[in-house]
Amino acid sequence: MKFGVVVFPGSNCDRDVAYVVQDLLGQQLHWIWHTEQDLGGVDVVVIPGGFSYGDYLRCGALARLSPVMEAVCAFARGGGMVLGICNGFQVLTEAGLLPGALIRNQKLHFTCDRVHLRVERQDLPWVQDYRVGEVITLPIAHGEGCYYADPTTLRQLEDQGQVLLRYCSASGALNENPNGSLNGIAGLCNAAGNVLGMMPHPERAADPLTGGTAGRRLFAGLLAASP
Repeated sequence: MKFGVVVFPGSNCDRDVAYVVQDLLGQQLHWIWHTEQDLGGVDVVVIPGGFSYGDYLRCGALARLSPVMEAVCAFARGGGMVLGICNGFQVLTEAGLLPGALIRNQKLHFTCDRVHLRVERQDLPWVQDYRVGEVITLPIAHGEGCYYADPTTLRQLEDQGQVLLRYCSASGALNENPNGSLNGIAGLCNAAGNVLGMMPHPERAADPLTGGTAGRRLFAGLLAASP
């Protein structure tokens, strides 16, 4: 499988994704600079975490206007697999590939921690290596990770099963939330299921040396689903 990693000025988690894709999983990697309009025939596009364009105006607002995003949007609307992590999630909402918005954390502090997440589905490539109801642990590092959507959009997300990951306690109870996200939403997909945005960092939990490998299973699920 060929993974394309988009690099904006200010991206800082691109190398982490590359390590997982190339070194841990032995897959092809293609770097995609923000000025490019050719994705290079990739199977999956990853928009990594960081501070694209310095987060000027608001997170992801300038990145969505970059030349590469026209190609990414076309790729996604054609059914291509797109993963946005942290700042990448913010970019996807700004670009209209995912509904809602990521706003300042409820307590207005940058939060860097490991959190518990409850897996809500298993029938998509992103989550097929997990079990429904399973609690996993992934790192977070963000100041604008509070997911917000209007009541109608939020209801549609729930009715259509687009929420894949929720913040929770170690037991799976939905009573722990590090940023105030509505309904505890930590990761969601579009209606077609091919675009995933998530605030936690799976690429930082893929090597046993980092203290856990729960994130690696997300990438492994993609590989298992490939033809």
